[in-house]
Parts: sequence; structure tokens; C-alpha cells
Amino acid sequence: MNEDRVLAEFLLEDGTAVRVEVPRPLDSSAVEEVSILDETLYKSEQSIKSALSKAASIATSVMSSLKAGAADEVEVKFGLDLSVESGVIISTVGGGVNFEVTLKWTGKGAE
Repeated sequence: MNEDRVLAEFLLEDGTAVRVEVPRPLDSSAVEEVSILDETLYKSEQSIKSALSKAASIATSVMSSLKAGAADEVEVKFGLDLSVESGVIISTVGGGVNFEVTLKWTGKGAE
């Protein structure tokens, strides 16, 4: 494993623990550090559901902003990284946040 990445444990809704490779936390006070074998494992205070709900809120906000136009269909894509401290981070490409937006006009509304 890359030394900039660590194992983190997130809980699913049913209590199942899932280990995920994430960026090394910057603020160690935000997480619980435990040791397994010769690896450090960070325990997230958030569940996967809680972390991903932030991504759903971002998607909803972007979609509602774009639907104000006249497009019949709006598609937004973005990458996510899990983080021990903040739960989810929108991935960056080349130093900037990357959103891929597709707007479609089908002409159905004109009928």
C-alpha cells in the first residue's frame, strides 16, 4: 500500500465493517487509530450511508441548478473518494474538481 494511503473501517447500516483504502488522515483527532497485525487501521466515525448521503446532496444541488435551463435530460457525473475525517470527497483531476455534465434536448416538450 502507498504510504499516503491507509486502511479505514466504515460501518454499513447492518453493522458490518468494511475496510477501505483511503488517503492518510490529516487530523488524527477526528478518527480512532487501532492496530491490526502490522497495519494501522483507522475507524471512521461515520457510516458509509452517512458519508454517501453528502454525495447525494451534492448531486441533488447540481441537478436542481442545471434543471433551471430548458434541457429535457440532465446527467451529472463526478468521482468520489472516501475519507476517514470527512466521509466523502469529490475527486480532483489535475488539481481541480471534475464534474461531467450532459444536457439533452429531445424535443418532446415542443409537441
